Amino acid sequence: MLVILTGLGHGVGSQDSPLRGEARQVLAQTGGTLTIRGLEKPVTVMRDEWGIPHIYAETQADLFFAQGFVAAQDRLWQMDLWRRVGEGRLAEVVGKSAVERDRFARLLRYRGDMEAEWKSYAPDAQEIIKAFVGGVNAWIAETGDRLPIEFKLAGYRPEPWTPEVCLTRIAGYVMTRNAPMEVLRSQLAHQFGVNFVDEWIEADPPRKLEIPGGLDLAGIEPRILAAANAAGGPVSFNPSDGSNNWVVDGSLTTSGKPLLANDPHRTIALPSLRYLVHLVGPGWNVIGAGEPTLPGVAAGHNERVAFGFTIVGIDQQDIYVEELNPANPLEYRYRGRWEKMRVEREQIRVKGEAQPREIELKFTVHGPVFHEEGSRHRAFALRWVGSEPGTAGYLASLTLNRVRNWPEFLKAMERWKVPSENLIYADVEGNIGWVAAGLAPIRRNWSGMVPVPGASGEYEWDGFLPVKELPQSFNPARHYIATANHNILPPGYTKQLGYEWANPIRYQRIDEVLRRPGVKYSVADFERLQHDETSLPARQLIGVLKTARIDEPELRPYLRLLRDWDGVLSRDSGAAALFEIWLTRLPEAVFRRRMSEEQWKEMASRLSLERVIAEVQSGRETGAIVQSLTAAVAEARTRLGEDITRWRWGTLHRAPFNHPLATDEARRMLLNLPAIERGGDGNTVNNTSGANFRQTHGASFREILDVSDWDRSVGTNTPGQSGQPGSRHYDDLLKLWAEGRYFPLLYSRGRIEAAARQRLLLQPGR
Repeated sequence: MLVILTGLGHGVGSQDSPLRGEARQVLAQTGGTLTIRGLEKPVTVMRDEWGIPHIYAETQADLFFAQGFVAAQDRLWQMDLWRRVGEGRLAEVVGKSAVERDRFARLLRYRGDMEAEWKSYAPDAQEIIKAFVGGVNAWIAETGDRLPIEFKLAGYRPEPWTPEVCLTRIAGYVMTRNAPMEVLRSQLAHQFGVNFVDEWIEADPPRKLEIPGGLDLAGIEPRILAAANAAGGPVSFNPSDGSNNWVVDGSLTTSGKPLLANDPHRTIALPSLRYLVHLVGPGWNVIGAGEPTLPGVAAGHNERVAFGFTIVGIDQQDIYVEELNPANPLEYRYRGRWEKMRVEREQIRVKGEAQPREIELKFTVHGPVFHEEGSRHRAFALRWVGSEPGTAGYLASLTLNRVRNWPEFLKAMERWKVPSENLIYADVEGNIGWVAAGLAPIRRNWSGMVPVPGASGEYEWDGFLPVKELPQSFNPARHYIATANHNILPPGYTKQLGYEWANPIRYQRIDEVLRRPGVKYSVADFERLQHDETSLPARQLIGVLKTARIDEPELRPYLRLLRDWDGVLSRDSGAAALFEIWLTRLPEAVFRRRMSEEQWKEMASRLSLERVIAEVQSGRETGAIVQSLTAAVAEARTRLGEDITRWRWGTLHRAPFNHPLATDEARRMLLNLPAIERGGDGNTVNNTSGANFRQTHGASFREILDVSDWDRSVGTNTPGQSGQPGSRHYDDLLKLWAEGRYFPLLYSRGRIEAAARQRLLLQPGR
């Protein structure tokens, strides 16, 4: 198979440059000895061949101090950028374009009981986070004037961290839902009526849209969420989520013990979103991946238990439309009286501006006010789970990382609040399990599908579902569990979790493989399944082509290409390329004539693939097939040439690796990596989704955990562990990822010692 990889090695191409020389001069010291103030006892850090740090400490405080120190060695600029996004201080280094996203981040800051906040994650969370932040600050101090080159390119220096950096809420907001869908439903209902929304924006489970009495839908449009949407967008320095996981018990494995596989899907980024680490100390022996700005790991295993996650569709957000007092816009009506908004005044420093900007942050009883409409005397407030203690994303991992059995796992799920996740479980005793974990608001009298009026007090949350009432399973009779962001509600489940899920196609393919009779699975089998590019939609649609009567002679060679195809979206496949182009043309051919111009404008990119397939399979759409396939062939010939034998899906479908600081040619040469040809699409287990045939989302990190022998576990992380250009670990994992290969997640001390390529001794300083 052809893989387009050029210029790999040490983060850049083979040509040298002054910038590259500067980058190498400031690389972190990852071998030898460093004397660091803040440690109690010596700590050993062994980095293996793949850049994974294995940290051995004699105290818990030293363990997490070292984790912060080591993560900062590899990712300080990325960590500092994320810190600024979370704290609402991005405009200081980016400029005025970030002012509104900074304001929104500050609106979402946790303002509740701090004792409850700390204790929600783990009894010792505050001490762990203080130690972690101390390690980050120790590395900042150690670098002095030898900061990573990104800081020079961005034109600023990092500041010392505080423990509150780990408690910001923006990352959690991006991974909760469903404020944007509330706005969309309202807009479409106002424009085209409730029946249109019921027909084209299906609720799952089915439920008719109900517009609350007194709610004026006029003006509830995407613009009211502009700042909120920007908060989750990429950071630009110029002048997208799904996941899979599954676990099988020992009756289905070659080892007789469970296997657990997980590939969370998030943005494909440079540096990587995930950071792998192994933490060994008193009460700790856990390895896996998390985000570099947080202590612990989110997906991985300890000595007894393996765990992984995918996002589950719990509705954790509601928009309240507040009625403002025409005589005083700082007052809003609530339960028959005018209440005063709480107002906080802050300053935002903006790059290039001499004076900071003054801003007002406003709050009603329902939460932060994110948009106001003076002409209609109303404001929009966000009620979301992030206002509750313990809702900084993933920090409950500090408890999860130490569970030793299923009862402890269930207890840990009481702490898991954001993001809502399908958390799967396997242990050395042979048990497997799953919980759809997260804060699930109880709405007694409404669906949460559209905004609600705030004035009456009728639409208030009534607490949260206890863990025992959330969907879950332990040692199921079918011997396996799989989730892929699809509707996981068990038959007969009556609690209201949400009405928006990913399509079930990836899950259906995983389930198809796992339920094969008589098969015993190995790590290698799960490697293949994580990279499976079989398209169930292709199978279904090609099945229609095989029976449809299409007489156009000019389409015959292309019909033959598709009809003879196995439905696997490999990057070398010409049929896959034509199919994917055809798939973009089908919805318009099938549905465009059923809608007005305005309706089609709103719905063109929102139609579910399952619905498109169902219409084509009905047998009524031969004309639409001919029309769309003719257009697809013309586009394929333009994009790929006239010679059908030279068509390849990978020619169109690539994953770019572009750094946010790569704003001119010299920086691009230093920072960017080659685009990688990809197979699959957004509906294959190997999820390679993104617009315009580019992969921008998917699994940068994967793990397959072998409970029978932890050293046989494997992982991937792209493009590398280090965020520093010039480091050998900046891009050394990219080729493995591009070729669907893994590296071992070494766990035992002996195997780690044998594989260690760098050994760093951190000595306590005075």
